[in-house]
Amino acid sequence: MNPRLLFWIPAVLRLALILVGAGVVWYFFGLVMGLTAGVLGLCGMLVVQLHYLFQLSNWLDHPSSSRLPDGWGAWTDIFSRLYKLRRDDERNQAELAEWLARFRQAMSLLPDGVAIMDDVLFLEWCNTAAEKHLGLQLERDKGMRVTNLVRSPEFIDYIILGRYEQPLTLAVRDRKLIVQIIPFENRRQILVTHDATESDRIEMMRRDFVANASHELRTPLTVINGFLEIACSQPNLEVQTRLSHLKLMAEQGQRMQNLVEDMLTLTRLESIDYPLRPERVNIHVLLEQILQDTQALSGGRHEIFLDIDGPDIKGGTEELRSAFGNLATNAVRYTPQNGTIRLSWKMKESGPQFAVQDNGIGIKPEHIARLTERFYRVDKSRSRETQGTGLGLAIVKHVLLRHDASLVIDSVPEKGSTFIVRFPLKAVCEAPAEKLIGA
Repeated sequence: MNPRLLFWIPAVLRLALILVGAGVVWYFFGLVMGLTAGVLGLCGMLVVQLHYLFQLSNWLDHPSSSRLPDGWGAWTDIFSRLYKLRRDDERNQAELAEWLARFRQAMSLLPDGVAIMDDVLFLEWCNTAAEKHLGLQLERDKGMRVTNLVRSPEFIDYIILGRYEQPLTLAVRDRKLIVQIIPFENRRQILVTHDATESDRIEMMRRDFVANASHELRTPLTVINGFLEIACSQPNLEVQTRLSHLKLMAEQGQRMQNLVEDMLTLTRLESIDYPLRPERVNIHVLLEQILQDTQALSGGRHEIFLDIDGPDIKGGTEELRSAFGNLATNAVRYTPQNGTIRLSWKMKESGPQFAVQDNGIGIKPEHIARLTERFYRVDKSRSRETQGTGLGLAIVKHVLLRHDASLVIDSVPEKGSTFIVRFPLKAVCEAPAEKLIGA
């Protein structure tokens, strides 16, 4: 049966009852009493309807499923339907609010910036990354025009031209941003920002690395190929000359081998396929071996001392041997004859530390920040004379990163340098007895 018909049946029945009641009163008490009873019944029915209409009006001003009035007769069905509609609406609103919260949470975790604008570029919403990239604050800048917030001529030209199919490269707040506007709906636009600063820096490092590695390999290859050409064109060279050429070729070949080994070491240290496997590092044995290697490289040209007064630590023995050995080797290479080099291992309040101190040529302040860059050399000619690859301190840097350690450099030109490696307290195993070795 039609629901509308079901709604009208109770009202018709109540009207019929009033008329029947008025007719009964008319029959027993006369026409005047019958008409009075009928009018009173209709007035009562009208008052009841007006009462429920008033309640309905109040509820519509502040709809809530918890305060819906009770009904009588047909109003029971009306309020029941309204209750169901309101309950469904509240459930839909709750689901919508939950999805909106999830959307905003997901957007806030994105590494790329997302800002939603209307058709005239007024900011409606943005995530944390967009605030960081463009210098925005949602609470402060909401409702403001984006072109007034991002004051860049390139960005304004990009907006005016409307060629949104191509992204725009923008320099904002010392960062390189890739910006693109994506229209959606009829009156909305999405502004997407991607911070390309780090990837651009890594790409530049890769290009520099390839260029520097090629340059470093070119010189020994040129020497070797030159001597080979001489040997082929002049097969009757004197034995002494031939031996001299072979010696130089062997030195250049060793230089290339050292360079390749250092590059492979760096690649291994940076790879996630070779995680650090901590073990107990016997500091006494390790530093005694480094002392012997340093003395062998010096060949008696320097005074070298080793002072050990600290505990063993947890870490990679071979990696630390490489890092400490590079620091000691550099001290030998850049300290003039009869200079002094001190290697020390001490326990400090912040943790154990290894130091290499020399009274060599020193380093100017403007070079210190770049010493751990690959192939960076303060004095290129001297570095080639000492057979350095330019990767030693880069290896030190990556080894220390894997051990949560840090490198501090203190140097004064013409007076000497001190390289200090600081380890955290968590790296300590136990404190050994004091030991002093000198040479």
